[in-house]
Amino acid sequence: ECPLCLLPQPPEAFPTLASCAHRSCQACLEQYLRIAISESHVQVACPHCPAVLQPADVHRLLAEPALRDKYEEFLLRRLLVADPGTRWCPAPDCSYAVIAYGCAECPRLTCGREGCGTEFCYHCRQPWHPDGPCALAPPAPSLASPAAQLVHPEDSAHGETLAQAEAEDIKVCPRCSAFIMKINDGSCNRMNCTVCGCLFCWLCLQEISDVHFLSPSGCTFWGKRPWSRTRKILWRLGMVLGAPMVISLVAGIAVPVITIGIPIYMGRKVLAGGPGFPTSRRSSLSGCQQCLSVTSSVLLSLFVSPIITAVMVGVGVPLMLTYVYGVVVLSLCR
Repeated sequence: ECPLCLLPQPPEAFPTLASCAHRSCQACLEQYLRIAISESHVQVACPHCPAVLQPADVHRLLAEPALRDKYEEFLLRRLLVADPGTRWCPAPDCSYAVIAYGCAECPRLTCGREGCGTEFCYHCRQPWHPDGPCALAPPAPSLASPAAQLVHPEDSAHGETLAQAEAEDIKVCPRCSAFIMKINDGSCNRMNCTVCGCLFCWLCLQEISDVHFLSPSGCTFWGKRPWSRTRKILWRLGMVLGAPMVISLVAGIAVPVITIGIPIYMGRKVLAGGPGFPTSRRSSLSGCQQCLSVTSSVLLSLFVSPIITAVMVGVGVPLMLTYVYGVVVLSLCR
């Protein structure tokens, strides 16, 4: 029985995979790959585990030549994006890649695609400028550039409205410049490009680490736009000036709550017969035994709770102080 469609199949209908030992029927795997590649996924994983399918298996399972060509194109683009010597032709409607090694001193490049032949600069990646220095390249991941490229010049009257409407929905990957659409459904701003695998922030369009949204960068995990520069500076100053008071207040509330709360919680659990304290066993005890059981659990938790409190305060307070007077102060100095 196929674990995807739940239909009985003959043994020969289950192809083997080089990446893992999971088995699914040929029809389900073809449909799975068709959807994944149509959505521009290059690293297609097994439908049952995170193991990435080998290109040979993908070619063997795909029956449509157009999908195989699309998969090869995405795979090649992913490899070229990781190559620092690759330069992409800046001509409209041309995605030809030029692999340029040792061209820093002779920066004039020519697109090799038939019918294009565009000349451009190795350094600024803009059309060739023989009589002047490299101009600052317009930022590819700008807010308006994707929508602007989708609008035809003759539709300029409608272009501004469309650009404003789509600027927040379509942006460009900071690594491979692939167009990426984000549905405005309140989802997070941590994006992963399916073409090159780049992990970037939707708000600032910079490649990020896992602590990007914890740093005082102005980018929030949820939200439509980053904070303004004034708001970021005021927030950082407020953190630096108010950190001792806030940390003292939090510690002052947490210490008694944890120290007193754990014994009360344990006593109520034992009395109510919670997990680990079955009601049947508690009902078989006499009144003195029940009182002794509750008292012993409360006394034991009174001994343990100060240790837990000391560990939490001893670890948490230095971490918060290090963050405020290390990361935040450093960002203010920048």
